[in-house]
Amino acid sequence: MKIHEFQAKAVLAQYGVPVPRGRTAASADEARAIAQELGGKAVVKAQIHAGGRGKGGGVKLANSPDEAAQRFGEIMGMQLVTHQTGPQGQKVKTVLIEEQMAIERELYLAVLIDGFVGRAVMMASAAGGMDIEEVAARTPEAIHRVTIDPAAGFQPFHARTLCFALGLTGDLQKQAAKLMSGLYQAFTEKDASLAEINPLVVTGDGRVLALDAKMNFDDNGLFRHPEIEALRDKDEEDPTEVEAAEKGIANFIKLDGNIGCLVNGAGLAMATMDSIKLAGGEPANFLDIATANDVNKVVDALMIISRDPAVKAILVNIFGGMARVDVIAEGIIRAQQQMTRERSAQAIPVVARLAGTNVEEGERLIRESGLPVIRAEDLGDAARKAVEAAKAA
Repeated sequence: MKIHEFQAKAVLAQYGVPVPRGRTAASADEARAIAQELGGKAVVKAQIHAGGRGKGGGVKLANSPDEAAQRFGEIMGMQLVTHQTGPQGQKVKTVLIEEQMAIERELYLAVLIDGFVGRAVMMASAAGGMDIEEVAARTPEAIHRVTIDPAAGFQPFHARTLCFALGLTGDLQKQAAKLMSGLYQAFTEKDASLAEINPLVVTGDGRVLALDAKMNFDDNGLFRHPEIEALRDKDEEDPTEVEAAEKGIANFIKLDGNIGCLVNGAGLAMATMDSIKLAGGEPANFLDIATANDVNKVVDALMIISRDPAVKAILVNIFGGMARVDVIAEGIIRAQQQMTRERSAQAIPVVARLAGTNVEEGERLIRESGLPVIRAEDLGDAARKAVEAAKAA
């Protein structure tokens, strides 16, 4: 789960991470009033769940309260396009008004999980700001990192290592070390998957603070943090992913291809998507239905996939596990019947590779339904047939 910049800053501030003064505005008049409170000068920032807002025109300086009101009007409601939103962009529905800062240096700081070592890693770079992705791609040696033992936690030597790499000494090092400790504590205590400050700035008056902030959270840990879950902005999420979550299908991610996937198991889902690409196709989604021995859930999953206008074929890959093949088969039958009614035409072709519990009963149900379910013997065969069906459609 992602949250907005202003929300991430509020979370980090609880852990002693210094952030600029400011708050969100709901109108041009409120933007003017906030800028006045901040001394007349402000930064007007679009709030969407994507990076690159500055390059897309979503961050503007205002040198007077009236200019802040004007900038608010330019940003609120705009369709902001960045390299992370895609060409369709994202409509701005929230605007943050913050104090302007006299910036001497822009740095980068983040905590995330390194799956290879199975631990949290804090990364820092002296080349922070809007071009950090380019820095990471072209000069990876400019990204410095420390691996943190979860039993010991973030230690002073971690902070010193990163501060030396960033060229921070004296009082700036003390401030940065305290900020890093607070960032790590927020990351671990809130079950975050990413806590990023870009840029982390050194100001002209000798302060170190988070000029921008981004936090992502592990969905599986949200039950421990109702205060974080309450920050969810569903308008910023893909509507099909929201619908899937509301119907109890937690492991659904929309992609850009034209072959829908329904699979039991995350690893099998990844292998299925790989097989589709190997056969020359593109997966339209990741969907791990897990042990869904509920016909209605199978129907819901297939209908969510089918309502994507890009989907031309659906591959159902059930293999082993505790998922009952007869339940999956009944779901396929009902979903195909519903697709036909909704479209007033032939349903999207479904390719099914079924192996596991009650497979004989599942085979019988599909055979007796008379529906044109395309059968496959193995995963490679299923992927090839799904690609062929998508091309024919």
